[in-house]
Amino acid sequence: MAAANVKKSENGTRIFGRVIKGLVSSVKEMGKMKRSDKRKVIHSMKVGIALVLVSLLYFIKPMYDQVGQNGMWAIMTVVVIFEFYAGATLGKGINRGIGTLLGGAVGCFAAILADRIGGIGQYFIISSTVFFFGAVATYCRLVPRLKKRYDYGFMIFILTFNLVAISGVRMDKVVGMAVDRLTTIGIGFAICISVSLFICPIWASNELHYSTASKFHKLATTIQGCLDEYLKIASEKENQVADSSSIDYIKACKSVLNSKFIDESLANNAKWEPWHGRFGLYYPWDIYLEVGEHLRELAATLLSLNACLQSPKQPSAMKRQALKEHCEVFMLSMGWILKELGEGIEKMELCQTKDLINPKLEIVKLLLSPRLSASCEMEVLESGEELAIASFNFLLLEIVDKVEKLAHKVQDLGEAASFPPRKIDV
Repeated sequence: MAAANVKKSENGTRIFGRVIKGLVSSVKEMGKMKRSDKRKVIHSMKVGIALVLVSLLYFIKPMYDQVGQNGMWAIMTVVVIFEFYAGATLGKGINRGIGTLLGGAVGCFAAILADRIGGIGQYFIISSTVFFFGAVATYCRLVPRLKKRYDYGFMIFILTFNLVAISGVRMDKVVGMAVDRLTTIGIGFAICISVSLFICPIWASNELHYSTASKFHKLATTIQGCLDEYLKIASEKENQVADSSSIDYIKACKSVLNSKFIDESLANNAKWEPWHGRFGLYYPWDIYLEVGEHLRELAATLLSLNACLQSPKQPSAMKRQALKEHCEVFMLSMGWILKELGEGIEKMELCQTKDLINPKLEIVKLLLSPRLSASCEMEVLESGEELAIASFNFLLLEIVDKVEKLAHKVQDLGEAASFPPRKIDV
C-alpha cells in the first residue's frame, strides 16, 4: 500500500514537473515572438478581460436584478464587436449601436401602430413594414460606398427591427423590452471600447502607415535583386540554383502586389479611430490608398522585368557586362529614391521631390533613352539579343516613369498631412 502511494506521488511529481517545464518553455517562446505574434496574444488577453468584466452583470446580484436575462445581450455584444484593431472595434460598435437604436425605434413604432389598428390590419401593417424596411436596408447593403463602412449597421438594423416588430405582436411591453436590450448592448459596447482603447490599443492607422513605408524598401530591394541577377556571368547563372535571396525579393514584390484588400481594410478601420499621436480625425487615408495603387503598379512592372530577365533569350555575358555601368546607375538611383520616399513617409517628413528627386530621375532618363532610340531606329533587329536589350531598356524607362508618378503622389500625401520638410543629404 505504501509502495503504491509512493508511486502515485512520483507520478504526480513528474506531471507537475512537466507542467512547469511546459509553462517555462511557453514563456520563452513568447519572448522570441515577433511583434505581430505578441499583438495577437495581447488582443486575446484583452478579449478575455472584456468577457470577465461583462460577466459581472451576472455575478453581482444588484446588477443582475437590474438587467436580468437581458445581460446576455451585453455578452453577445462583446463577442461580436471586439476586433483586433481599435478602429474596427469602434466602427463595429457604432454601427451596432446606431443599427440597434434605429431598428428598435422603427420596430416599436410599427408594433404600436399595428396594435392600435388591431384585427387583421395588425398583421398587414407588420408584414408591410417588415418587407419595406428589410428590402431598403438590404439594398443599401449592396451599394459599394455604404457597404464599405456601414454594412454591419444595416444588418443589425434588419435584425433588431424584425425582432422588435414581430415580437410586439405577442408581447404587451414591447417598448420596455427594446429599452432593456438597448441598455445592455450599450453596456457591452462601453466595455469593449474601454478595453480596446485604454489597454494596449492596437491602431490600424499605425499599421497602414508603417506597412506603406515598408513597401518602398521592398521594391528597392527587388530592383537591386533583379539587376544583380541580370549582371551575373552566364556560366554562373546556369550552374546556380535560385538562391533564397532571389526568392525572398520576389516574394516581397508579390506581397506588395497583393496588398490591396489589406490596405483598404486598414484605411477603413483607421477612419473610425480617434485622434492619437500625429494621426488626426481627418487624416488623408485615401491618399495612402492612392500611394498603394502606384506601388502596386510599380510592383507589377518589376515582376514583368524579372520575367523578362528570366527568359532564355538573353544577351551574352559580354553584352550584359557592357550594360553594367548603366544598370548600376539605375539601380543606385532608383534604390535611393524609393528608400528616401519610404523613410519620408515613415518619419512623416515631406520629401523635396522637385529639388532632389526629379533631377535624379532626369539623369536616369537621359542615360537610358539613347540606347532605346538606337535600337528603335534599326530597320531590322540583328538578333534576339538586340530585341532582349530593347525590351529590357523599355522596362527600365517604364520603372522610371512610375517612380516619378509615385514621388509626386508621396509629395501630395506629405502636403495633405502637413509633414515638415525633410532634409536630405545627397
